[in-house]
Amino acid sequence: MTGVVLVTGSSRGIGLAAAEALAREGFAVAVNAPTEAELSNAVARLKALGAHYVVAPFDVTEIAAHGGVLARVEEALGPLTTLVNNAGVGVMSRGDMLDVTEESYDRCMAVNTKALFFLSQAFAKRLLAHERQGFCSIVNVTSSNSVAVAAPRSEYCVSKAAAAMVSKALAVRLGPENIAVYDVQPGLIATDMTAPVIKKYEQLAKDGLTLMPRVGQPEDIGTVIASLATGRLPYTTGQAVSADGGMLVPRF
Repeated sequence: MTGVVLVTGSSRGIGLAAAEALAREGFAVAVNAPTEAELSNAVARLKALGAHYVVAPFDVTEIAAHGGVLARVEEALGPLTTLVNNAGVGVMSRGDMLDVTEESYDRCMAVNTKALFFLSQAFAKRLLAHERQGFCSIVNVTSSNSVAVAAPRSEYCVSKAAAAMVSKALAVRLGPENIAVYDVQPGLIATDMTAPVIKKYEQLAKDGLTLMPRVGQPEDIGTVIASLATGRLPYTTGQAVSADGGMLVPRF
C-alpha cells in the first residue's frame, strides 16, 4: 500500500478523479461528501478498481467534527499519510462585486478557506503525533482564480487566494517535519460547477485563451494530484502548480 488518503469533496468532478487516480497508485482512499448517499457513484467506481476504501461522510465546515473523522478513517484504513483538500463551492450568483451578499461571501470563505485551514491543522497534528513512514503530504486544490480575477465571481476569487496562502503557510510550518504541501490551481475544467459556462470557454480555449487549445478534464487534475501525493516531485514543497493549459502564461 502506497499510503492512506482522505479526499474531500470526492463524490464527483476533480475529487472523484483524484480518488480514482490515487487508488490506482496503491493508496487506500477515504472518500467524502456531506452525506453517504452522495458517495454511491464513488463507491461503485472504487470497487471496480479493486481499491481499499472507506466512506467518510461529513460537512467539511463542521470544524469540531474533523478530529473524529480522521480517527475513524485511520481505524478503518491505517495511519493517514495524505490529505487532499478538494471540497469547494462557487458563488451563489454571478454578478457585480458591488452586489455580492454577505451570505455568498461567507459560504465561499467557510468551505474554500476555513475548512481547508482547520482540516489541514487537524491532519498535521495527527501526523506529528506518531512515527511516520513513507512520503506524507497535503495537496490543496485552489484555482487559477487565486491569482487571476474573474469579475463576476469576486468572493470566490478572494476565498481561493486565501486558500493559496494557507498552502504557503502550511509548507513553511511542515517543511521541517518532512511533510510536503502543494497548491494545485486548476484552470478551465469541465465539471458540474463549470457546466453553465463551459461551452463558451471551450470555444475561447480553441481561440487561444489557453496555450493548449482545450478545456481540462477532471482526470487531468486527478493525475496531477496523484503525481504530487506519490512524491514524484522530490525535494519540493510550497509550490503552486498551475494546471490550466498555459492560460495564465504572460504573453504579448
